[in-house]
This record gives sequence, C-alpha cells and structure tokens, in this order.
Amino acid sequence: MALLADPEIAASLLRWHLDAGVDLALDDHPHDRFAESREQSARRGVPEREPLRPHVERRPLPIAEEDMRRPRPAPAAQRAAPVAPLEAAETARALAASARTLDELRAVLESFDGCALKATATRLVFADGNPQAPLMLVGEAPGADEDRQGKPFIGRAGRLLDKMLLAIGLDRRHVYIANVVAWRPPGNRTPTPQETAICLPFIQRQIELAAPRLLVTLGAPSTQTLLGVKDGIMRSRGRWTSCSIGGRAIPTLPTLHPAYLLRQPAHKRLAWRDLLAVKKALDAS
Repeated sequence: MALLADPEIAASLLRWHLDAGVDLALDDHPHDRFAESREQSARRGVPEREPLRPHVERRPLPIAEEDMRRPRPAPAAQRAAPVAPLEAAETARALAASARTLDELRAVLESFDGCALKATATRLVFADGNPQAPLMLVGEAPGADEDRQGKPFIGRAGRLLDKMLLAIGLDRRHVYIANVVAWRPPGNRTPTPQETAICLPFIQRQIELAAPRLLVTLGAPSTQTLLGVKDGIMRSRGRWTSCSIGGRAIPTLPTLHPAYLLRQPAHKRLAWRDLLAVKKALDAS
C-alpha cells in the first residue's frame, strides 16, 4: 500500500488498468442489479412483468437423401461391450500362436483391439534393429517419442542405449529391440497388470520367432514380466538366468533401464559391468 502513495506509481497503475479495458470501479461485493430494479419498480407501484419468451416455430430439419440411406448407429444396449481382460488375454494367446513369422505377428498386433492402450496411442511400436541378431533387448513400453515414430528406444533413453551398445562394439544392426507392451500408455504411465498380461503373449511369440541366442531385459517391469520374478532390478541385475520361451531356455541378463540411468547416472558403472558380461557371452557363443 505504501507504493500507492507515490503519485507516479498510482498514475501508472491507473493507466495500466485503462489500457487493459478496466474503466469502471466496482465494489468489493457483487450487486444483483435485477433485484435492485425490481425493488425500484415496486416502490414506484409498477407491476412486475413476466419476461418475454420469443415464439420459435419448430420445423423438421430437411434430411438429405444420403443421410436417409446411411445406417443409423445401434442403440447403446446393442453396441459391443469392452472385452474383459481375461478374454482379451485368451484371444491374444491364440492370435500370437497363429503368427508364423514376425511380419505376421506385426499384422496380428495391428488388427488386435483387445488392449485399450491401442485407442489412445498414435501407432504400434513393434520393434527395431535386426531380427536375425544374436542379442535381443526388451523394455517395458514406448514413450512419447516412440509413439510418434513407431520405433522403440529413440528418445533420450534410446540415445543413451545406443551409446551403451556402442561401448561394447554394437549398434542397432547387431541387436533386436522390442517392448513388453507395444502401445504407449497415456502420459507415459506404468502399464496396468491387465494391460501387461494382454500383451505378454505377443512379446513371448516375438522372442520365440526372433530366436535370439541371448536376451537382455531392461528394467524391473520387463524382467519381472518375462522371468516371472518379484525381485527389484537392483537384486536381479547382473545375474545370468534363463527365460523359457517356446520350449527354449534363453540365457537372460537383467540390467538397468536407460531411463533409470538418466535419473541415477552414478549407477552407470553397474550397467557397464552388465554390458561387459553381455559382450563376453556374445564372444563365447
């Protein structure tokens, strides 16, 4: 309030309000001008009139010939209800098993409507890299950059992953990359257990068809989903285990997700140890 004692500041403030279109001073409390008008009319003895209601003649809208031929939408009771998660997972298993090649699997995923994430995603994020590569890496789900371009691990985490691979002499020509969930969850949220269960048969079939010699799971969600474990990634990482897919036991190494390493760069030394273990295993295979 002391600033308003300065005439120049007060004048400047008034000019600012005028330029903004505020040219009328109001009270601190609202006024009901309609009630005030009725009170004044009552004091003058003028009877209150009902508000006029304009008469609008309602006429039927013209219907175009093509609109008459167009089928009407089914009533809400007749529309298809959302597929239950258990039913969607059963359908996913049957469809995944029917795919004989990775191209067929991708086509199956493109036509699959059992996962609600498809409705909010821009496009399917199937895979990147070389499907004949001996090493396959699996993350959790696409992010915003992946959703826009349709390829996994191409945002900040993906650029870090490329550097990690380059550190052991690899690039995307030497690896095959996918995610457990093939559609981006809204707002990059964590996929629900139901969404993961519905998508699981597809990533399992994808691994089976790619038939890598080695598998690397990136982060806790993909590790827990594919290996069926509950341990956190700090307990699981760096320890070779096996992933049973299609009757094969694939040597699998869990490691830290690149997105986690961006938040915790001090743990890159742990990921480096895991990368060296992967390189040693590739050289020996």
